[in-house]
Amino acid sequence: QVQLVESGGGLVQAGGSLRLSCAASGRTFSNYAMGWFRQAPGKEREFVATISRSGASTYYADSVKGRFTISRDNAKNTVYLQMNSLKPEDTAAYYCAASARVAHITTQRASDYWGQGTQVTVSS
Repeated sequence: QVQLVESGGGLVQAGGSLRLSCAASGRTFSNYAMGWFRQAPGKEREFVATISRSGASTYYADSVKGRFTISRDNAKNTVYLQMNSLKPEDTAAYYCAASARVAHITTQRASDYWGQGTQVTVSS
């Protein structure tokens, strides 16, 4: 089992920045690809960003490309999501995901584990 705990969400004005963290425990962190997803009220959970086990490769949803950056520190068992130039449409609950089965997590079914989520609210 892998436990994932997100933190860093909050309320921010449009144009502002936040950094989300996801701390993992339970298994060897570097064996897992990691990802971030988000879910706004009344909408499906959607892919945001993913990073490979070593951190060498990353992929982003078009809606966040150039504004968000995913990174990981395998020594600290933590993955991060730096979010800049935030927009009201970024408002959502953000979830951390982990998978030992795929190189990158771009779909919900690719994830083996989920965190409980952290709320991000961007005011206009």
